[in-house]
Amino acid sequence: MEEQILYTETANEQDVGKRLDIYISQNFPDLSRSRVQKLIKEGNVVSDETLVIDSSKKIKLGDSFQINIPPAEEAIPQAENIPLDIVYEDESLLVVNKPAGMTVHPAAGAHCGTLVNALLYHCKGSLSGIGGVKRPGIVHRIDKDTSGLLVVAKNDIAHRKLCEQFSEHSIERTYYAIVYGVPNPLIGRIEGNIGRSPYDRKKMAILQRGGKYAATNYKTEDIFDNAVSLVKCTLETGRTHQIRVHMSSIGCNLIGDKVYEKSHKTRILLSPEKKDYVNSFPRQALHAATLGFIHPQTGEKLLFASEFPTDIRKLLNILGHKFKSIKNI
Repeated sequence: MEEQILYTETANEQDVGKRLDIYISQNFPDLSRSRVQKLIKEGNVVSDETLVIDSSKKIKLGDSFQINIPPAEEAIPQAENIPLDIVYEDESLLVVNKPAGMTVHPAAGAHCGTLVNALLYHCKGSLSGIGGVKRPGIVHRIDKDTSGLLVVAKNDIAHRKLCEQFSEHSIERTYYAIVYGVPNPLIGRIEGNIGRSPYDRKKMAILQRGGKYAATNYKTEDIFDNAVSLVKCTLETGRTHQIRVHMSSIGCNLIGDKVYEKSHKTRILLSPEKKDYVNSFPRQALHAATLGFIHPQTGEKLLFASEFPTDIRKLLNILGHKFKSIKNI
């Protein structure tokens, strides 16, 4: 039996104020309330890119949730000795620079080689328990093929307080995207409610009705042959696929993005060598470059930066980009 993924409808006015566990069980009558509570506790309910761990959370207008139903005999993640790029670590949390190609959490078809498998090995002996189980607290996720920074909790207090910051959108996150075309204007702000596409459930989309409010501030950092651009994106909100959807909405979809790609990519005005490399780039050219938050125990403001990984550096080098440190851009 494979993992099943369910999606709630977008919450309307009649849903506002309901408990999360009641709302989900009403959406899916086959799931008992106790089963829903267990799914929430075990980290199987996601809103946008953030795990929801409180069954009593009150529903707000426009809320929608993804519920992962594990197989009947789900394998317990095993610790694996996988090298990790640890940017920061203390007794409460760690910040990881995730490589592209690594899935964050085990799921159907990907029970090994994930960030969680690697963290279980790296953190052995230092986990005090999340929900009563000695496991790393995944607070947020980035797509498998996106590289960059993630914060992970080591205990319940850190997990809860970091989740609260993500829920309040007080986390600072900056991404760099390499896109087809040139944004117009070069500096701007994209707004548009994002929710599950009514035409393709694997995609997110900007919706005229429903969805959740999303805002992305962007700045064009470099332009290559008036055909490709390097864009800095600062998130005001953190919706699933937010940058990919918002940039696509202004005609600047990400290079390498197989989900939101446009057919015009073969007509870009680059030399044959550059065009071939750009069009064959194997993953979405998106990097989570900075991450800032308040330490859940000390109250200190922390800010981390991650330089471009090798594949994006090579892509930018071929395009003719003059490199600066992420910290200085």
